[in-house]
Amino acid sequence: MSSQIICVAQQKGGAGKTTLVSNLAIAYLAEGKRVGLLDTDPQGSLGKWLDIREEALGEDDNLRFATATAYGISRALRGVGDVADVILVDTPPKADSDIRQVLREADLVLIPVSASQADVWATHDVLDLADRVGTPTHIVMNRTRTGTRVGEDVAKSVAGLEAKPLQATLANRVVYAEALGRGLGVMEAKRSAAATDEVRALAKEVSGLLGL
Repeated sequence: MSSQIICVAQQKGGAGKTTLVSNLAIAYLAEGKRVGLLDTDPQGSLGKWLDIREEALGEDDNLRFATATAYGISRALRGVGDVADVILVDTPPKADSDIRQVLREADLVLIPVSASQADVWATHDVLDLADRVGTPTHIVMNRTRTGTRVGEDVAKSVAGLEAKPLQATLANRVVYAEALGRGLGVMEAKRSAAATDEVRALAKEVSGLLGL
């Protein structure tokens, strides 16, 4: 399997894992890459996003999807690995031994952290698990609020973590939620040039880390 595997994990629910996965997927599709999506979250938000997308736009041969439990991750990855350049894995909101196999299979782990100290606190267990399996891990600042006290406090807390934040960030914009609900990425919603630039910058930075 030659594809690069990106695992998006965060113990706290509502941190933006599915938003991050779906927008990176659209960014890579726009670059002509074949994308695999793997949903290991029983809530199934990524699958629901894709269902809405395919109802509106039809199926895309360059976008493959599968679900798996943590214990079935290796088999599921093999199923899409030969037909994808990059695989994005959405994980459940927990950090325990169940997701260790997911982290072990990944080439890179991204942890979304929004403008909340609770998100920062929730990263420690994921960082510990990722460190145990030796997978490179970075923080993605999500729903950032520049110029606010809470934004500054969270940024300071994140700076003290072992995993460093990527330079690219996603701001607190309504268009992210709107696009997700329509089965789109913000690059396709055509309502926010700023959001599109953010996602492109993030995809480029992640590609640089993986040599995509």
